[in-house]
Amino acid sequence: MCGWATLGSRWLGLKARNLLYVYPHSLNFSSRQGSVRNLTVRVQYMAGEDPSQALPVIFGKSSCSEFTREAFTPVVYHNKSPEFYEEFKLRLPACVTENHHLLFTFYHVSCQPRPGTALEIPVGFTWIPLLQHGRLRTGPFCLPVSVDQPPPSYSVLTPDVALPGMRWVDGHKGVFSVELTAVSSVHPQDPHLDKFFTLVHVLEEGAFPFRLKDPMLSEGTVEQELRASLAALRLASPELLVTFSHHVLDKLVRLVVRPPIIGGQIGAPPVTVQPATLARGSGRPTSLYLARSKSISSSNPDLAVAPGSVDDEVSRILASKAIDRSSSRTCSYLEGSSSAPPATQPRPTAQKLLHEELALQWVVSGSAVREAVLQHAWFFFQLMVKSMALHLLLGQRLDTPRKLRFPGRFLDDIAALVGSVGLEVITRVHKDAELAERLNASLAFFLSDLLSLVDRGFIFSLVRAHYKQVATRLQSAPNPAVLLTLRMDFTRILCSHEHYVTLNLPCCPLSPPASPSPSVSSTTSQSSTFSSQAPDPKVTSMFELSGPFRQQHFLAGLLLTELALALEPEAEGVSLLHKKAISAVHSLLCSHDADPRYAEATVRARVAELYLPLLSLARDTLPRLHDFADTEGEGDIGGTINPSVAMAIAGGPLAPGSRASISQGPATAARSGCALSAESSRTLLVCVLWVLKNAEPALLQRWAADLALPQLGRLLDLLYLCLAAFEYKGKKAFERINSLTFKKSLDMKARLEEAILGTIGARQEMVRRSRERSPFGNQENVRWRKSITHWRQTSDRVDKTKDEMEHEALVDGNLATEASLVVLDTLEIIVQTVMLSEARESVLGAILKVVLYSLGSAQSALFLQHGLATQRALVSKFPELLFEEDTELCADLCLRLLRHCGSRISTIRTQASASLYLLMRQNFEIGNNFARVKMQVTMSLSSLVGTTQNFSEEHLRRSLKTILTYAEEDMGLRDSTFAEQVQDLMFNLHMILTDTVKMKEHQEDPEMLIDLMYRIARGYQGSPDLRLTWLQNMAGKHAELGNHAEAAQCMVHAAALVAEYLALLEDSRHLPVGCVSFQNISSNVLEESAISDDILSPDEEGFCSGKHFTELGLVGLLEQAAAYFTMGGLYEAVNEVYKTLIPILEAHRDYKKLAAVHGKLQEAFTKIMHQSSGWEIPPPCPRSPGQPVTHSWELSRDTPPSGRASLPQRVFGTYFRVGFYGARFGDLDEQEFVYKEPSITKLAEISHRLEAPPCLQEFYTERFGEDVVEIIKDSNPVDKTKLDAQKAYIQITYVEPHFDTYELKDRVTYFDRNYGLRTFLFCTPFTPDGRAHGELPEQHKRKTLLSTDHAFPYIKTRIRVCHREETVLTPVEVAIEDMQKKTRELAFATEQDPPDAKMLQMVLQGSVGPTVNQARPGPLEVAQVFLAEIPEDPKLFRHHNKLRLCFKDFCKKCEDALRKNKALIGPDQKEYHRELERNYSRLREALQPLLTQRLPQLLAPTTTSGLRTNMKGARKTIEGSLEGEEEEEAGEHYEVGGPMAMLTHLIPSPETP
Repeated sequence: MCGWATLGSRWLGLKARNLLYVYPHSLNFSSRQGSVRNLTVRVQYMAGEDPSQALPVIFGKSSCSEFTREAFTPVVYHNKSPEFYEEFKLRLPACVTENHHLLFTFYHVSCQPRPGTALEIPVGFTWIPLLQHGRLRTGPFCLPVSVDQPPPSYSVLTPDVALPGMRWVDGHKGVFSVELTAVSSVHPQDPHLDKFFTLVHVLEEGAFPFRLKDPMLSEGTVEQELRASLAALRLASPELLVTFSHHVLDKLVRLVVRPPIIGGQIGAPPVTVQPATLARGSGRPTSLYLARSKSISSSNPDLAVAPGSVDDEVSRILASKAIDRSSSRTCSYLEGSSSAPPATQPRPTAQKLLHEELALQWVVSGSAVREAVLQHAWFFFQLMVKSMALHLLLGQRLDTPRKLRFPGRFLDDIAALVGSVGLEVITRVHKDAELAERLNASLAFFLSDLLSLVDRGFIFSLVRAHYKQVATRLQSAPNPAVLLTLRMDFTRILCSHEHYVTLNLPCCPLSPPASPSPSVSSTTSQSSTFSSQAPDPKVTSMFELSGPFRQQHFLAGLLLTELALALEPEAEGVSLLHKKAISAVHSLLCSHDADPRYAEATVRARVAELYLPLLSLARDTLPRLHDFADTEGEGDIGGTINPSVAMAIAGGPLAPGSRASISQGPATAARSGCALSAESSRTLLVCVLWVLKNAEPALLQRWAADLALPQLGRLLDLLYLCLAAFEYKGKKAFERINSLTFKKSLDMKARLEEAILGTIGARQEMVRRSRERSPFGNQENVRWRKSITHWRQTSDRVDKTKDEMEHEALVDGNLATEASLVVLDTLEIIVQTVMLSEARESVLGAILKVVLYSLGSAQSALFLQHGLATQRALVSKFPELLFEEDTELCADLCLRLLRHCGSRISTIRTQASASLYLLMRQNFEIGNNFARVKMQVTMSLSSLVGTTQNFSEEHLRRSLKTILTYAEEDMGLRDSTFAEQVQDLMFNLHMILTDTVKMKEHQEDPEMLIDLMYRIARGYQGSPDLRLTWLQNMAGKHAELGNHAEAAQCMVHAAALVAEYLALLEDSRHLPVGCVSFQNISSNVLEESAISDDILSPDEEGFCSGKHFTELGLVGLLEQAAAYFTMGGLYEAVNEVYKTLIPILEAHRDYKKLAAVHGKLQEAFTKIMHQSSGWEIPPPCPRSPGQPVTHSWELSRDTPPSGRASLPQRVFGTYFRVGFYGARFGDLDEQEFVYKEPSITKLAEISHRLEAPPCLQEFYTERFGEDVVEIIKDSNPVDKTKLDAQKAYIQITYVEPHFDTYELKDRVTYFDRNYGLRTFLFCTPFTPDGRAHGELPEQHKRKTLLSTDHAFPYIKTRIRVCHREETVLTPVEVAIEDMQKKTRELAFATEQDPPDAKMLQMVLQGSVGPTVNQARPGPLEVAQVFLAEIPEDPKLFRHHNKLRLCFKDFCKKCEDALRKNKALIGPDQKEYHRELERNYSRLREALQPLLTQRLPQLLAPTTTSGLRTNMKGARKTIEGSLEGEEEEEAGEHYEVGGPMAMLTHLIPSPETP
């Protein structure tokens, strides 16, 4: 209660305020006789009836004195009913009596006073007595006004009383309106508070009888009235109750500790009331941020005050409140009680201790009172704690032993109270969760406070009893997670004690077992692998949650036990519990780390011993921790394959996402139970690192020696995961997170705008919120639940400044360095433990993998110095790790060292160069040859330069020079060939770096870059490992550019290379037989079979020794190829890849992968079906004269107009011919290439790409100079004699795939006609005089066929043209092609299913409509030009007859189209159809004379036998030609010498007589 007195006037208004405001409103003197027009009102505060008794309590104006005895309203001129707007402020006396009243005098003010008359004439009087039944009167009043002076003793009456002999204005009616308002901390102005204070005062004075308003109170009735007034307090005004709360509480506490004596007996008023008017929010929060008197919490990192001793803590509870004992009645109570008898004497009756009485009354209270107390249990708990602390201080008992500080009866009451409140928590958790949560937190804070005041063993027994209560209820609880959450909060608050470490007794060593038999925990654990002696039970119990540990370290044992329960995989719905338990441990460790009491290393080692079981808990929880080694997301992001999957598939050394576990159990197998989130996993891992850092190394070494091999393997996996979890991501990662946060804020802003503008309804908003709700309920999203949000440091800011992001990046970098160094120290401890054991090889291999992972991640220079030193020590002591069996580690180590040799920091380069040199030397000393290291270094450098963007070639050359210097100055190997071999290796590495320089020069030209990488890979044809590496590099580059088909081809070639090697090793039926087995995927793959047997000899060390050249590596390559094919939309190729893969998986009985493969096949076939519309399309036709070069999928004159509706959903590549002309190109001069471009690419786009920087022209412009490179716009043959020898020319032409007639039988689908392409066609219109376009009789066309070295798609996107063939069409042949195309368009539009009336009418209009203002001539014009006269040359008879038959077929298709259109149109289009029919009739009439001409060759007689012979031959020819071509359109049969042409010669036309 002393705390209330120190809060000050800011909160409770303890500074007295006693003011009264008077507001005169109006006066009605309309019925008053006489001259009363200029009215004013005088206000006086009277202490009696004599005029001299007016008190100076009215605040004066600014120009007057501070206080005056009277005040006037302004004069209202010539108005008998004035209104007033004046405010009078009065300071009420401290004691207001019944004679105090306000006197109002009304004056008429004369404007022209007569001599002998007063200026102010009183015309009326009225008054207000200020007290009525002991209460201050306030509010509005309507008072009657007396004409005469008030009589004697008027002040005790009100003006409403009609006094005899007095005259009243308007017959004693109310004519004056006035309002009184009080602002007072003395007068409650509430009847319930007035009655309560009056009764308490009467009891204190003992003056009976007493009049309370009307009734008279006696000693017999006062107790009943007191009970009624206590119950009525809840009806008081909330504002006034809060204002006078300190007085109310003071009186209540007085009644509790000093019960009133009435008639010689002690009264028994109820000690507890339900202050229903107090808000629930005033309850003590469950958060540890509560600003309590003893809130110096060891678990709260925000506190800057250093903790002191236990006695200082108690003193601070009092001193922090600045107790003013003279102003606190509660202090006086306790001062009087300080001289009470000792605790062993009987309890006093007149004066009692507040804490004892509260505990007793709480325990024995009834149900109604108990329910009221439980609603605000925090207040009564805190009241008891403060009373106990004051009792110890004032009684000078702080030095008394804790067991003697309080009597046993009081401790029994406390035990009963804790038990009952704990039971209430358990029983109410499912009925009223909010109350149960508040009670749980209040009880925990109460016990935490008692740890500073009472015997701690007694408090621990209460805690243990509470835990047993909860454990008993857990067995039958419908939702155990709720109870566990409450118990976790209870434990967290209890462990927030500032002397938490001292309470856990960390300095006392664990006592040995009572019996000579080992402990239960040690007997159940597996036997040690690395210790010759039996495991030490004492050490084992320190690292496990054993009975001795929990008994010795009580609070730490409780906390870690709660953590273990939360981390159990069988627990359900414990996501929130994970966070709470881990955060509690993390907060404690943070407080220990910042506590100056634990700054010394030895002290901190003792503190770390409290958390040693955390290492075993985290090790066992490893399968359910978030796997930071895997990249985020399961699918392919941005069109690229997951890097960890790619490396694992490729058999790369130590894939970034694969944890190489040495444990016997499935440490990284499928995760069971509820997996931990990334945030909880990081927090748990940082706790593990803190323990490893601060624990005594000798103790850790003894523990590691006692671990079994699987346990040690899981420990190494845990260290591996620590490195991945705290890997430094760089400043860009923080900028990306910041941008995502800003984007989220913009989304929230958009939602707010929608809500303000009303564009989104309430129902949609409710549905959206329900979808975003957490699967574990809405607890995690409630901001005001401090117990949930307390441990998470959140920021409401939208974005962060650059300085803040740099600071966060700096902190993240320091954390990454610290975590890596702790892991490195732990690894060295494990190495010292296992180096003499028999099973050290497997353990050391796993240790080296962890070291290599740390060297491969982003690390600081400080760590790299230590990490590389550790690596050198490992290789020096255990060379068999790298050079005897496993080549993965050697390859991975070489890659890591080469990357650091190219570092920009000289110290890192020096360390990496020394490591690489010692690695070579070690390998040489084993067998006078370091072929393995030589091969792995060469492969690593090839991989490095092919995949790393920011690779520094200059710094790597310096490191290579340093290594060469080491070899030359090495005196120990001067007589050997070591220096020469190192020199050869350095030369090879320099050559690779030279190629790297060239690659950087062509970095802006992807085709040249891929060509260079292709050339490098071809150069390594004799080294399968290096060729495989460069194929993978090319695949990565293609994937980066979005060329998934080419990336897949690289993987197929790599798989074929591996298959060749495996076929040489063994003949397995399930393996592919070399490259031949891959021909169905790509015909180009046969080039991988050029490797001879002597090159692929498996006997030579270093060749084909990587993980790639295994069945597992082959499976990985095929899976990656299938993945790339899927991304490229080549689903048919996916099927071919899996045909090779499935037999291997079947042989290995890998049913899991088989299920996945068949699932992917089902997806591929489903996509093929869904995207198959329009696949059965007619073959591409050549372009007609004058046709502009466009994209193949644009609707041009080559494509049927209705083709738009049936275009396939997949589009593959677009192809262009690019020719280079000019001596400046060197080897490229007069070379032609076919480029494969993305699917939607037009000629203008590739021209722009080749013209605009960064581009091919820009590249050559920078190389040759300005105005040197020019683009040739046409596709005519280039005459080099007309070119400027000083310039470089590039010619670009659109080309289309071309297929012979026999090829079209097999290439049915759209995929078939876009895969395995070797021949391309482009057409060039020309005239004899050199113009591109002319009249019909002179319009020629040149068809150019190009053949490439390899088939598309290939491992690169441009392939050289190896053969060129040209064919020139005469004008009549051009006309025949045009008519065949028009006929196909008509047939396609007519037979389309479903029919398209609009498209059909468009084709008809273009065929039979008039040809006015058309760019191309119509059918009639073509017929008039070529069929008007019979050609003189008999050689042209065949073309003439073929064109005539084309027109006949064209007319037939027009009739069919008109018939189809008539069936499709509606009534509104009949006139349009009749117009089409008229146009067709006119066309047919015009063509009739041209089509009925007879050629001389057809008039020659033919004998019957000759005709029969010719018919037989024709039938055979026709049957052979038409076999399998039933679905081809009619226009395709009009080929020169074809079946239809033969029939036209043998069968006379109908017009022939």
